[in-house]
Amino acid sequence: MNGIDNYIGFLIAGIIMNLTPGSDSIYIITRSVSQGRKAGIYSVLGIANGAMIHIILAAFGLSTILAKSIVVFNLIKWSGAVYLVYMGVKLLLDKSNLFNDSKMEFETRNLTKIYSQGLLTNVLNPKVAIFFMSLLPQFIKPEFANSPTPFLILGLTFLATGVVWCMILAYSASYMTKTLRQNNKIGKVMKKISALVFVALGLQLILKKS
Repeated sequence: MNGIDNYIGFLIAGIIMNLTPGSDSIYIITRSVSQGRKAGIYSVLGIANGAMIHIILAAFGLSTILAKSIVVFNLIKWSGAVYLVYMGVKLLLDKSNLFNDSKMEFETRNLTKIYSQGLLTNVLNPKVAIFFMSLLPQFIKPEFANSPTPFLILGLTFLATGVVWCMILAYSASYMTKTLRQNNKIGKVMKKISALVFVALGLQLILKKS
């Protein structure tokens, strides 16, 4: 199948990996719990598009630069970590209400901002690129190693199963906390918790060994 070896095995492995909690899952759940279903969905879309960029880079071999250059790897790693910490600190210092009391929903510009943050969070995580460069070649026949087609097929397969799971997380998390989010006092506490989660994710990325 277009240079792919054991596609079903890859599909199963991909589903298992997507079900394993990671920074993306935590980010989506945090957004969904503190800011609602729309915020969760836009977070999923941002992270998915970030993953798409990694898939394209892996397919055309550009991610090998990250695998071979510790300087570039650490530069991107630190950029992503600093961005996450910045998001968390900014949220901690924000004194505004979590929701619009009249409509309880976000403006379009806020959803766009959440999407962009999800995108950058994923793009600035070099471990995602290394992940694709490490996993995908295991299921590609050697004679097709220089072809982008099998990389793209496997990458898109992994992305599709990941998006389905992340959407389930977003809907579930937002539904379970709908009543809580209607209380402004609880909403403020949840916003602070969300901020601390972002800071923790950033620090984890910095402290975790490459």
